[in-house]
Amino acid sequence: MYNFIICDDELVQQQTNRLLLEQWAGDRGALIRTTCFPSAEAFLFYYEEDKSCDVLLLDVEMGAMDGVTLARKIRSGNKEVQIIFITGYMDYISDGYEVEALHYLLKPVSSKNLFPVLDRAVSRLKEIEKVLLVRCSDESIRIPLYEIRYLEVMGNYVTIYADGEYEVKATLSYFEQELAGDRVFLRIGRSYIVNLKCVRKVSKGELTLMDGTVLLLPRGADKRVNQAIIERL
Repeated sequence: MYNFIICDDELVQQQTNRLLLEQWAGDRGALIRTTCFPSAEAFLFYYEEDKSCDVLLLDVEMGAMDGVTLARKIRSGNKEVQIIFITGYMDYISDGYEVEALHYLLKPVSSKNLFPVLDRAVSRLKEIEKVLLVRCSDESIRIPLYEIRYLEVMGNYVTIYADGEYEVKATLSYFEQELAGDRVFLRIGRSYIVNLKCVRKVSKGELTLMDGTVLLLPRGADKRVNQAIIERL
């Protein structure tokens, strides 16, 4: 089940969005729960107790707290919720990028423009659900695949660079097999497995990630990385 939240101070818009969500779920055979809130403050009060929000349909122009401010508060502690701005104004598109909004829809919303965005939201949620299970220091840790930037082997240990760093006694070949089902990961030479979605730049002899990390490439590997990015992303 996916939890959808509608936050809009216009009752008619709340009802319209709810009906569209029910129609989308019926068409897709999806099980959803939809909850509506008339203000950012009302949603935040609820969210303090229950953070099970998968998709947030968020109006921008509301009362004392606008939708962009609410999105910043939610995003500061939740990188997984899919935020869809729904508004009558174009002025806040740049703010949508700041909070990593999935999309920005202008009113009036219809099934034609909303349903493809909802499909993308669920697709992203399914990607987020994928995890790598590793054992570090006698404890099992679930690392979401989307958090992993790269893996590096040194001796008998592999370090996984994600939101944290996890050192595991294993071979790089073992993780290559574990990640084989996810096409965004590519093994580069003897030392690295890289998440192609985290690659900012590929040049002769080195690869730069979004966080600024620079990895040295074996001779000729830059062409293979570029080809993999074209084919897989």
